[in-house]
Amino acid sequence: MFEFKSYAQPPTFARLGRTLLYTAAFNTIIAVLLVVVGFGRPFLHTLLYSQCIGLTICMCVVLSLYAVRDRSAVLRGIAVLAAIAFGAVGGMAIAAVFIRIPGDALVTNSMFLWQVLGISILFGMIITYFFHSKEKLSATRQLAQEEHIKRLSSEKLALEADLRRLQAQVEPHFLFNTLSNIVSLMDTDPARAKSMQMDLIRYLRTALGRSRDRDTTLGQEAELMRAYLDIFKIRMGERLHYSIEVPDRLKKLPLSPMLLQPLVENALLHGVEPKIEGGAIRICADEAGGIVTIEVSDTGNGLAAHRRPGVGLTNVAKRLEQLYGDKGRLVVRENRPCGVSVVVEMPMPA
Repeated sequence: MFEFKSYAQPPTFARLGRTLLYTAAFNTIIAVLLVVVGFGRPFLHTLLYSQCIGLTICMCVVLSLYAVRDRSAVLRGIAVLAAIAFGAVGGMAIAAVFIRIPGDALVTNSMFLWQVLGISILFGMIITYFFHSKEKLSATRQLAQEEHIKRLSSEKLALEADLRRLQAQVEPHFLFNTLSNIVSLMDTDPARAKSMQMDLIRYLRTALGRSRDRDTTLGQEAELMRAYLDIFKIRMGERLHYSIEVPDRLKKLPLSPMLLQPLVENALLHGVEPKIEGGAIRICADEAGGIVTIEVSDTGNGLAAHRRPGVGLTNVAKRLEQLYGDKGRLVVRENRPCGVSVVVEMPMPA
């Protein structure tokens, strides 16, 4: 039935003005159609009748819907029909005053009266249905937009929960292993133990500062990975080499936390560390055509050692999709002559 939720509250001048403007346009079209089909009055008289009747019906419908806003749909429908009939009669009377037609002339010409009344009610119902459909469509779009916003909010909360879970998985495991290595080196190589301790302090200082923010920067993540790799280099010695190449123009690029570390950890634990002779890890970033690429490549065991993507890579791919939609992706490919190359692609912030 007739909802017209926009008029459940007192209509604003802007909304009422738009409604009257639409109605006046419809009235003009109706007047032209009536003259074309030969409904026997001059165009200006027909136009005046059409505008008076149409605008009066419009006002009556708006006021009736506001008056019965808390009633049932059936009662609102009856109120609309009554408002259309009342507005048609009232509009005819107003037009007659403007054209200076005596009231008894209208009464005696009953055929004309009933014709105008019938046409007024017919077109009044059509126009009312148009506004009803227009408002229903607008309400549907608004509901869809609210659902979209709600879904995005839920996805954002889930993304943040995944990030916290990922941090909880990575950092304690790494921390305990590093502390164990420091303890074991204190007796055999105090200098290396001290160096590892200083690298761990540098890593934790950066990581803890980052954990307070929802976003970090590519430069901060690069420094975090430098401290992370320095710790492993003390453990692995000459079996590990690394390079980090981030242009100055990209160091302040906003970056979601935990996008880079899982890639570096994956390259270390699955690529370089299990390989007897070790290998090298290269982290580089670039931007072209509005797309930022961050590549983590290694010269480790290669894709043959991985039957399927690990949890870290899967989480990164999922988060890229949630953050950037189809503009963010993760590409895994072989690194020549050996190893794996993982490339993150995401749009450059405006």
